[in-house]
Amino acid sequence: MAAAAPVIPATPNPAPSFDGPAATRRLLREARIGALATLDTEGGPYASLVQVATLPDGTPILLLSTLARHTRNILADGRVSLLLDERRSGDELQGARAGVMGCAVRLSETDEIEMARRRFLARHPDAAMFAGFADFAFYRVEVTSAHLVAGFGRITDVSRDDLILDTSDAGEMLAAEESAVAHMNEDHRDAITLYAMHLIGTGPGDWRMIGIDPAGCDLMSGTEVRRLDFPRRATTARAMREILVELATKARGAPVDSPQ
Repeated sequence: MAAAAPVIPATPNPAPSFDGPAATRRLLREARIGALATLDTEGGPYASLVQVATLPDGTPILLLSTLARHTRNILADGRVSLLLDERRSGDELQGARAGVMGCAVRLSETDEIEMARRRFLARHPDAAMFAGFADFAFYRVEVTSAHLVAGFGRITDVSRDDLILDTSDAGEMLAAEESAVAHMNEDHRDAITLYAMHLIGTGPGDWRMIGIDPAGCDLMSGTEVRRLDFPRRATTARAMREILVELATKARGAPVDSPQ
């Protein structure tokens, strides 16, 4: 009787490649709430819950009151860590989360303050009632690195250069961003909904655009923020418009022609 052929275990499908920097950038862009850890003036760590938004380059921005303990801590020692997570329902520990390390610095330049105000209030319209109070100010977290935990085998450190976008060549695009966002929300809400549902994979909702940068745009419905990455960098107003039209065409299911 012939010997039975040995059973060779099936080779498992290779795990899909994991892009830690991209996952961390997405957490930054989609975050609305984070846990802010500061060094307490009385010694030891102190953690608090804060609202979060981003500047066009992805730098986190915070709106803080000098009456808050975390702000007093920052004024004494600016080193902070900001914990962001997917806020996944069910088993929360299965979702990705990242601890972003850096130094919190109060914004002082008028142009940067106005950009921070606009982008922050687009994400947190409820903050408009106190954003103008004398004790409130905008702070940016000057990122030095991040530590991402996104599941088994998906734990990695991410450098600043892999998180923060270089926007030095995108002055024209950034100058046109505010008007472009307003135009999209006023005249092309149907396209924004198509972006969300067919390019990101969300459900239906009252989607609007809250920010554009050279690498993509941020969409929001209710309290949910989702990131749509561009297929290539947009550093001019024309390039931004072409990509938005191209993505709308793609979302409608029509063939996409290369921009002229």
